[in-house]
Amino acid sequence: MTAIQLSLLGGQQEARTTDDYYTPRWIFDTMGITFDLDVACPPEGPINVPAARYYTAADDGLAQPWEGRVWMNPPYSKPAPWVDRFLNHGHGIALLPLAKSAWCQRLWDTDTAMVYVYSLRFERIDQTMNGSTPFPLALWALGDDCVEAVAKVGKVR
Repeated sequence: MTAIQLSLLGGQQEARTTDDYYTPRWIFDTMGITFDLDVACPPEGPINVPAARYYTAADDGLAQPWEGRVWMNPPYSKPAPWVDRFLNHGHGIALLPLAKSAWCQRLWDTDTAMVYVYSLRFERIDQTMNGSTPFPLALWALGDDCVEAVAKVGKVR
């Protein structure tokens, strides 16, 4: 069983998975905002995310309480339950791929603000950069303070 399957079943994540990506520091420096909670953090902790608390796959962020302003860069292999929880929570910023999917349509159909992120390169644990993502990404924001923060990255839809 893979670490992803274990985490989805409530097991402990023992190693990094292909879903573990670090959002580059420049995103947070540009937005100039801090978070109360990172709800889907890689196992090594929040390398760049300015968050007071965080949940890893071992904590199962979907099963935990979400409070305050959240940051969400969820597993891209299964984003739908994370998107639903994000929309229900109603306050935070999410980094997600743009996709032809029902969950992306749900984001689009709400009052969620969206900023397209051009040519994002995720960081590795050693803080070197990966190549550009092979898919487009967007920052989605709920709450006036979060919309104001993503507007510093690009034009808000």
